[in-house]
Formats: sequence, C-alpha cells, structure tokens
Amino acid sequence: MSAHADRTTASATGSPVSASGEAMESNGEPRWLMVYRPRRSPLYATIAAVVVVIVHVVVGSLLTISDTGANFQTSDQIAMGLIGVVIGGSMMLLCRARLRVGAEGVGIRNLLGERVFDWSIVRGVWYPDSGNWARLELPEDEFSPILAIQANDGDRAVAAMAEFRDLQERFAPR
Repeated sequence: MSAHADRTTASATGSPVSASGEAMESNGEPRWLMVYRPRRSPLYATIAAVVVVIVHVVVGSLLTISDTGANFQTSDQIAMGLIGVVIGGSMMLLCRARLRVGAEGVGIRNLLGERVFDWSIVRGVWYPDSGNWARLELPEDEFSPILAIQANDGDRAVAAMAEFRDLQERFAPR
C-alpha cells in the first residue's frame, strides 16, 4: 500500500472519503468493511455475452448470402446484430452482483438494484441444500438471495461466509 493511501478528503456532502474514493465513517473506519464480488460468474457471463453478440452479428451478416425466399435488407442485418447486443448486455447484468457489509447493515446488489438491510432484521447467511448462491436470512422465514456468494467460487465463497459471520457477530444486536 502506498504511503498516501490512508489520506482522507471531504466529499461533496462533507463526509470524509479515503484516497480510493471509499466513504468513511466519522471514526475513520470505512463505511463498508467487507465488499465481495463473485469471480467466476462474471467471467462466464462475459464469455457467453461475447459469443451471443458474435453469433448474432455473423448470422445477421449472412442473411443476404443465399436466396431463401425472404427479402432481407440491411436494416434486418443491423437489427439482428442489435438483438445480439441487447441479449449480451442483459447477460452482463450477472456481473453486477456485490455484497457489502458494514456497521449500517448488509448491502446486496443482485441484477438490477441494491437493497440495504439493517442489522436488526438480519438473522444470518446460509446456503440452501444444493443451492448455487447464498441467502440472507430475514425474519418470518423470508430471505434475500446473495448472488455475489456463489458455490462455484469454492473456498473464496466459504471465506466470504466466514467473514460475513464475523461482522454479523460484531454488529448485529443480540
């Protein structure tokens, strides 16, 4: 770590910000003590998205090669490529998964938005039987999926679960 990495400045709202841009609490501790993202799923999603876009662009460019009875025009070829871009972009939403844990609670960002759960309603984190990702256990048998902690990440996922539980023990009311 560089010597200036722990310097702080004030953000536009007046709260301190570390050199890396991370919001910090008034006690000098980062707002989020744990930030976890999956490693393998984004790689798989990126590869699949690129393949989908390439296939659509190639098929779109080949539409006018032979006479099939249908009259394909340049706009059809462009539309086929754009359909591939839309599908590929949708697949890239899988790269957004993130889990953040700090004093204020647990932030889970899955495909579209992020939800922050206060520690007072967090009961724990667990893997369901033969599940692909972890779940945040909430009151009254409710849960929220945590797409960031995935079984295919192996030991990294186990370490994230352990770190989560340590922070839960530190911050959750007893």
